[in-house]
Amino acid sequence: MQANASTDQAEPGTVDATVVAARRIEELEQALARAQSLYEQAPCGYLSIDAELRVVNINQTLKSWLGIPEFDASKKPLVMDLVEPEWHHAMQIHVNELSEKGSCEPLNMSIRRADGSPLHVMLSSAPVFDADGHFLYCNSMVQDTSALKAVESQPAKRDGFLQSITDRLPSRLAYYDKTLTCRFANKAQADRYGTTPERMLGTPLSDVIRPEAMAEILPRVANALNGHAQTFEIEREQGNGLREVFLLNYTPDLQPSGIEGVFIEVQDITDRKRTEEFVLEANRDLEERVREHSAELFQSEQRYRLMVDAIQDYCIYFVDAEGVVTDWTESAQRLHGHTRAQMVGKPYQDLLAAATGGEDEVDAAQVMRLAQTHGQWETRGWRLRDDGSRFWAHTVLTALRNEAGELQGLSAITRDMTAAKSLEDVMNDLNRELEKRVAERTQQLVAANKDLDVFSHMVSHDLRAPLRHISSFVSLLLEHMDETSDKLALQYLNSIARSSNRMGNMIEGLLEYSRLGRVTLDTQAVPLAPLLEGVMAHLRGENPDRAIEWVIEEDLPVVRGDAMLLAQAWGNLLSNSVKYTRPREKARIEIGWKVNPVGGRTFYVRDNGVGFDLQKAHNLFVMFQRQHHSMDFQGTGTGLALAQRIIERHGGRIWAETELGEGCTFFFTLPFEGLEPELDFPKSSMAELTV
Repeated sequence: MQANASTDQAEPGTVDATVVAARRIEELEQALARAQSLYEQAPCGYLSIDAELRVVNINQTLKSWLGIPEFDASKKPLVMDLVEPEWHHAMQIHVNELSEKGSCEPLNMSIRRADGSPLHVMLSSAPVFDADGHFLYCNSMVQDTSALKAVESQPAKRDGFLQSITDRLPSRLAYYDKTLTCRFANKAQADRYGTTPERMLGTPLSDVIRPEAMAEILPRVANALNGHAQTFEIEREQGNGLREVFLLNYTPDLQPSGIEGVFIEVQDITDRKRTEEFVLEANRDLEERVREHSAELFQSEQRYRLMVDAIQDYCIYFVDAEGVVTDWTESAQRLHGHTRAQMVGKPYQDLLAAATGGEDEVDAAQVMRLAQTHGQWETRGWRLRDDGSRFWAHTVLTALRNEAGELQGLSAITRDMTAAKSLEDVMNDLNRELEKRVAERTQQLVAANKDLDVFSHMVSHDLRAPLRHISSFVSLLLEHMDETSDKLALQYLNSIARSSNRMGNMIEGLLEYSRLGRVTLDTQAVPLAPLLEGVMAHLRGENPDRAIEWVIEEDLPVVRGDAMLLAQAWGNLLSNSVKYTRPREKARIEIGWKVNPVGGRTFYVRDNGVGFDLQKAHNLFVMFQRQHHSMDFQGTGTGLALAQRIIERHGGRIWAETELGEGCTFFFTLPFEGLEPELDFPKSSMAELTV
């Protein structure tokens, strides 16, 4: 589990080095595969035998000769299982000589095929020792000599068959008598020296060997003529600078009369040597890469552990799937107070305080299951220290899984949140006190608003009686005065009439504004298209001489609200646009909507009227406040205030965008709460709502 954690937190440089090492390992594995293919498909058999006469390796060629394709060398079976019984002793001597002397003469013997028939072979072996000189195993080249054996049984045809067969062997074969005169050579030997086997017969050895090479091999030939078989390797450099390696076997020709000559076998093992050297170098490089990678992993783990142990306000430890602590870090010991010996092997539940005191986590077993199911789980609660004290902890449990998705355990990261918990408790107390005060203040404001509404209603209602008297008496005076009367008095009376009429309208607006604060909304689904048709029909009737272009989006939605109040709000806004586009020869009023990103819908009414300076319009939605003089545009300044109050009663808000002389656009929002299917209202009924 620690290894996984350290790998997860390895630094970028460590990851890059690991990737390079992995790529190099893959290249080495491909090269090893090519070398293995050359070994398996060689024209001769290869067999490796250790000191205990067990088969270490065997190539595919020898397996096919023996008819044992399924032979498993990894189990190290005894080589005697492949050798005919009469050759067991000779095989033992052959391996002993290799281990003791480092060389031995080739062994002509019989091995057993899978069908029980014998296969006559010649075993040419070379030992392999470790750095301390201990024998590890021998590598043996196995050549099929069955044809030679058959020829030997027919003396009359032996020479012709021998020459024909040996000419097909890749090894160079020759026989020299005691005078070192060639008596036999196969085609491979003759080709090496650019001649034919027939021409080599009777040729002294010194005629084909260079003087510097002759000085090297002549002592070995002498030892062979003295009855000591010689096996050795020599290196030669070609003209192109490439190196060749040969394996030479000098075998004495022992006859009853004595040693008559020497058999010379030369095998070109250049490719095998190159493969062995490549494999050796690859192994060394692989070992070096593994050492480097191991060192990097160790350094990464050390950095991780130093980081984990150095944290102060946090700690980390690890548990298994059952919640038993498997690793207890120094940071965990510093925060909890428990030592590693006390906690490793103990259940995670031992850290929990008995009295939760508002703890929001469930039982420990459930926490484990939730963390494993969801991959990560957070809990908060009281934790016990070794001295019996407790602290408020925030713990994050994370499931640790391998590449196969198998659970390896869980990491627990805990933070001491006691100070934050204390502050939270204080804040909760303050919030409760604040909520209490807000509730009390709200009740006071509600009562005050209710009193204010009652007062406004009473004042406006009581003002209407004397105002009616003023209007009535002014009308009577105007009726009794004719055109010859005092024109200044008539002007004063007309001003009084207009002012009383304006004041009556203002009182009506004040009454309506007060009523909107008390009225209960009759909420229902309201289709806007027929509602607006009714509003515009009413405005066209009031302004028959106006040329107004109405642009309305066709897909107006259905909203939820009080149809009568919404019609009044739309009527006030559209009436406002009709009023302030009067100076325009061609008035244009647009109505549209869009979905509000934060919820609900946003509607707009845009006109090309006179507009106003928005920076000076701080009282735009205040009762009786106007942006233009009443001599220029009639009105009492109540329309926008009433529209704002209606929209706010529906949970929306209203605002304007305008510039002086550039027209005006009013925006307002209505919340969306899930509407019912659109209802088909007759246009006549919607028109009635606007009257």
